Amino acid sequence: MIAKKHEKYWQRGRDFLRVEYPLIAGAMTWISNADLVKAVGAAGAFGVLAAGNMPADVLEKEVGELQRCGCNFAVNLITIAPNYRSHLVKIADWRVPYIVFAGSFPRQEEVKIAKESGAKVLCFASNNSIAERMIDYGADALILEGSEAGGHIGHVSTIVLIQQVLFAYPQLPVFVAGGIATGKMIAHLLLMGAAGAQMGTIFAMAEESPAHPKFKERFRKARAREAFATPQYSSDLPVVAVRALKNKGSEEFGRLQLELIQKLNRNEISRVQAQFEVEKYWVGALRRAVQDGDVEYGSLMAGQSVGLIHETRPVKEIVQTLVQEAEETFNKLGL
Repeated sequence: MIAKKHEKYWQRGRDFLRVEYPLIAGAMTWISNADLVKAVGAAGAFGVLAAGNMPADVLEKEVGELQRCGCNFAVNLITIAPNYRSHLVKIADWRVPYIVFAGSFPRQEEVKIAKESGAKVLCFASNNSIAERMIDYGADALILEGSEAGGHIGHVSTIVLIQQVLFAYPQLPVFVAGGIATGKMIAHLLLMGAAGAQMGTIFAMAEESPAHPKFKERFRKARAREAFATPQYSSDLPVVAVRALKNKGSEEFGRLQLELIQKLNRNEISRVQAQFEVEKYWVGALRRAVQDGDVEYGSLMAGQSVGLIHETRPVKEIVQTLVQEAEETFNKLGL
């Protein structure tokens, strides 16, 4: 599907991920299971298993299933999850081919553990100083995820990160994420030097996605402006912003923050305990939305690209359409 004359634009990402198309289906807790990752791999793209806070036996089963299928894949480790450290040790023991650190930023020794297992390491970079630190730690590739993305996000937009990081660090593959849902955009990112693109929301809407039909239907009807980032009410309780569709659950989260801040002020809980309560809320709320279809009180984590996606399609069709659009864009540009 990729014309020979255009291979040079795709090649760096293809070589790094060892897949036909350097399109990453970003990890989404409760959604990016082995079945979805296998479907992405079968379509020629690159799937990422979301470890989240899975029990070790469940994670081992999911990883084993992917290792048997023969597709290339990554495991996404959430650095702020309670099971994170044990996940890292086990994933290293299981010799998975790629590891993605997410949630926050890994320590240098954690990157070392991953690399010593033989895995290629991908780290997120939300600004240029973080990019430099991750490169110094030994990251094999970077993922620039702009604030347009869904779930836990940074504060800088994709278009600024492209200028701040993509253009500044040509020495290693850089994949761009946040607000991407068309092949036209992917083509222009490749022309700017990106090794490929990461997308989440579009794959959450795939037929193979385990998300509840009510969850997908809410996404289908959503507009870009409905995917808003949660505010931080006080520096006493620093929280990572989350982008999701606004609903009653979003209002509940606001009330939870205020209650936790009051408890902090009364010295009833520590900051660490308060932050744990925040993460516990998101994990539970996301599960209710994805698995139970509670679109009123569950967390509808979505990127602003949700306004560009209006139907549910098989993964293979999604990937083929993205690549076809990218190739058509190259042709229109006379390349």
